Amino acid sequence: MTRLHFACALLPSGWANDVQVVVADGTIASLTAGVAPAAGDERHQLAIPGLASLHSHAFQRGMAGLAEQRGDTTDTFWTWRETMYRFALTMTPDDVAAVATLLYVEMLERGFTRVGEFHYLHHDRDGSPYANPAEMAVRIAEATEASGIGLTLLPSFYAHGTFGGAAPHAGQRRFICSVDQFAALMAASREVIRKLPGANIGIAPHSLRAVAPDELTAIIPLAEGAPIHIHAAEQVREVDDCLAWSGQRPVEWLLDHVPVDRRWCLIHATHMTEREVTALAASGAVAGLCPITEASLGDGIFSAHEFLAAGGRFGVGTDSNVLIGVADELRQLEYGQRLKHRERNVLSGRPGASTGRALFDHALAGGAQALAQGNAGLVPGARADIVSLDTAHPSLAGRSGDAALDGWLFAAGGDAIDCVWAGGDKLVTGGRHRLRDRARERFNASIRRLVT
Repeated sequence: MTRLHFACALLPSGWANDVQVVVADGTIASLTAGVAPAAGDERHQLAIPGLASLHSHAFQRGMAGLAEQRGDTTDTFWTWRETMYRFALTMTPDDVAAVATLLYVEMLERGFTRVGEFHYLHHDRDGSPYANPAEMAVRIAEATEASGIGLTLLPSFYAHGTFGGAAPHAGQRRFICSVDQFAALMAASREVIRKLPGANIGIAPHSLRAVAPDELTAIIPLAEGAPIHIHAAEQVREVDDCLAWSGQRPVEWLLDHVPVDRRWCLIHATHMTEREVTALAASGAVAGLCPITEASLGDGIFSAHEFLAAGGRFGVGTDSNVLIGVADELRQLEYGQRLKHRERNVLSGRPGASTGRALFDHALAGGAQALAQGNAGLVPGARADIVSLDTAHPSLAGRSGDAALDGWLFAAGGDAIDCVWAGGDKLVTGGRHRLRDRARERFNASIRRLVT
């Protein structure tokens, strides 16, 4: 049992002073506000809940910064994708474990305490299945166990190159499964995550480009009531191709043809009509926003102001993992809206409200829903995922409550994080994960070999 005492903590009811948190077996056993620190309490200043990165492709952390040279044609998501394919085809299972371990260390250092791993790098480099169909899932599990981050594994079903059941691209060969292969992969992956405390599993039909309607119908039951994540309407070309194939836009098609509800998370959903925005909000599904990746790839800007006005829910993910940070994702989300609407504090929700607090509250609730985490935040019975902020940081000094949160998200960034507990285990102290140096050495050894 561990006893922590925080001078101030963000609870579901709001900010509270002098909060004692008792942690046992990885969960918050009790939480009491308004009490002085007791002998044996580990004392800190300001606590907030850890957030979930609800959408990650871990292997892509290894290629961060490698696609920043303009080609002979206009650079878009589609040209970036070719670089990603080439990189994916070079990686061994050991490389994937090394890259994912450093990524998860970085996530923890920057305020993410759980990851939704949208996992589609399944097979060997020539496209042949491994003897264990969950070989790569084993490596993701190894990385989460080593780093200590919580895991929601989302094995991805990927069968086609584009809409209408087209044959896959040669660069996609490590992703491709039949329905039967995917069922075997899910069964093996369930065994993998069964050994990880606090881990759970859902499914991830990759996109309507990669999954035919009959296949989507066949794999949904494999979720067994757990989360279902799918990429949708990330790119204008994707929308146009979907219209040509079906006469409907991607989000429109999903809402009309599959039972989209609270279990679902539509990743990106960048390009929606007003009707789609309203309908997606009404469905109860979460919009999985990845603002840094969406900016990096030139995807476009999500209709966040309109979606929230319609009662929509969102969480944030790190997707291509080109840059990691809770503050970075939430700041980019708000700044995109400012550029789009040419206003400030667009997502604050109401006059006088803190924009940082509104963003944080939405991301906390949406991430917990999308990854089926039940209780969100610092409450008894919840997983003990806690982040303490350094109130001596220049951007937090003299501030408390929402003002401190605004200072972190909009002025400080990752270096204002002091300590991080995930599942009750103190993994980050003074902003440094205990595995940082070893994880970097292993990552660097893999990347030097992969890029030469």
